[in-house]
Amino acid sequence: MSGAIRIACIQNCAEREIAPNIAPIVDLVRSAAKAGADLIALPEMAGLFEPIPAKLLATAQAEAKDPFLAACRDLARETGKWILVGSQLFKEPGRGRVVNRSLMLNPAGEITARYDKLHLFDVDLARGESYKESATVEAGQRAQLAATPWGLLGMSICYDLRFAYLYRALAQAGAALLTIPAAFTYTTGKAHWHVLVRARAIETGCFVIAPNQTGTHAEGRRTFGHSLIVDPWGEVLADGGEDVGFVTAELDLAKVIEARQMIPALRHDRDFPAPSVPIRAEALAGE
Repeated sequence: MSGAIRIACIQNCAEREIAPNIAPIVDLVRSAAKAGADLIALPEMAGLFEPIPAKLLATAQAEAKDPFLAACRDLARETGKWILVGSQLFKEPGRGRVVNRSLMLNPAGEITARYDKLHLFDVDLARGESYKESATVEAGQRAQLAATPWGLLGMSICYDLRFAYLYRALAQAGAALLTIPAAFTYTTGKAHWHVLVRARAIETGCFVIAPNQTGTHAEGRRTFGHSLIVDPWGEVLADGGEDVGFVTAELDLAKVIEARQMIPALRHDRDFPAPSVPIRAEALAGE
């Protein structure tokens, strides 16, 4: 594992219809390509951000017919770059819900890997802020690696970020790069985004590429921005702030080997029995 790669993270503020999201993404991807990016990563739901379930189910398209994905495939061919379509919401035949799917495109515009979001964002925050992704999205069933010219890349989406075991499994399966496209809420992003993204890099000795949505969307939904590129030691190489745009960073892939040699934690796993409940705690539970 060696060599260098220039990464770009796109940071957009997606609208609730597909068509209005295409031109801004085209402009940003072209600009990132001109800036020398080899791999350009888009956020979660970059082409469709509809918070009302009924409208989402009516608006989403099947993968084969989705105009946003078609535009991204054209962009990959036009620019000659690898593009991570962070995620798009697709209808699946015979299902009453959509899938939240991340796709890797090669420079020929071919889909080389697909990943459906494993962990769905069903949470109740303070002051009545509540989300139930499972009402409209069907969870994925498997982890996914994508083969790239720079090594294996582990795919994930947004809320997956909170489940460290997924990233450990991806790294132990050979990933040197991890992608975490997101539409992190402003509330949770302000509290947790930076520390969690950096933690995933440190724990795995991977570079982490985390493009995030930003700004205020339909129905007042607000996302945090601060797209991040983080090295295997946990250093932030690029931070997108809160403005629409993109950030880039050059990754020295030798840093993956270096970090894992210094702290070989991926080789130090141990099996252990489930923790037992102390007798006193059992007694208190029954009082």
